[in-house]
Amino acid sequence: MKKLSGKGIGVAVLDTGAFVHMDFDDRIWAFQDYIHGKQQPYDDNGHGTHVLGILGGSGKASGGKYPGVAPGCGMIPLKVLDERGNGNKEKVIQALKWIADNMERYHIRIVNISVGTTQREGHEDLIEAVEEAWDQGLIVVAAAGNMGPGKGSITAPGSSRKIITVGSSDMMVKNQGISGRGPTRDCITKPDIVAPGNEIISCANCSSPYPYTKKSGTSMSTPFVSGGIALLLEKHPELTNLDIKKRLRSTAKNLGYPHNLQGWGLFQLQSFLKDP
Repeated sequence: MKKLSGKGIGVAVLDTGAFVHMDFDDRIWAFQDYIHGKQQPYDDNGHGTHVLGILGGSGKASGGKYPGVAPGCGMIPLKVLDERGNGNKEKVIQALKWIADNMERYHIRIVNISVGTTQREGHEDLIEAVEEAWDQGLIVVAAAGNMGPGKGSITAPGSSRKIITVGSSDMMVKNQGISGRGPTRDCITKPDIVAPGNEIISCANCSSPYPYTKKSGTSMSTPFVSGGIALLLEKHPELTNLDIKKRLRSTAKNLGYPHNLQGWGLFQLQSFLKDP
């Protein structure tokens, strides 16, 4: 882990950790392990490394074929899930508290949560924690979950009213309609926006000659949006989380589906980055 660059945008990623992949260069700025308490970055599952690759991999190991969205961002992986991809909300809440205490030190502007609980009850404290992070000025982006196609299938904390919730544009309908959809238990329309999530090629937790793998789900859609936000903040660091939310809404492409399925529509990176 190297020194921070002066202008980089830090993105905290709550997931299974991070393999020190070639595509991450020296941009793992900090690492916290709430599962085994280790000091150095690792990923015994691969999910977190894949998410980080979509977010900000350089594509170096593929000769530029598989870059992430924001290859200049700083990465702050927080391991809250074990080798099977399981965890509990207490670990997520602990990680969010650490982020709040260290957001200035590591230039953290965005929190990517490709994690969700399928429990229908008892997650009020998790919702409260992500909303507190939002109120502190952080841009919290969470997956809609893969519990569709039924109504009311958004997982927590994506069911929060305040944060940005991302579904999968290519996993909404037909045989792969697993992308979570609203309304939430509190009758909130969700998701907010959708992005590609089906069979996404990104970084693997290995150092083989071809260190990439393919994964699907709203977990993969979420870092597309987080990466786009990081790029925009590199240009306009003065923008607030509410500014970002409004810009996502105004630049999304309406796909013609109900709001509780597509949100505002498809995330349009170039339109989102373009100055009015």
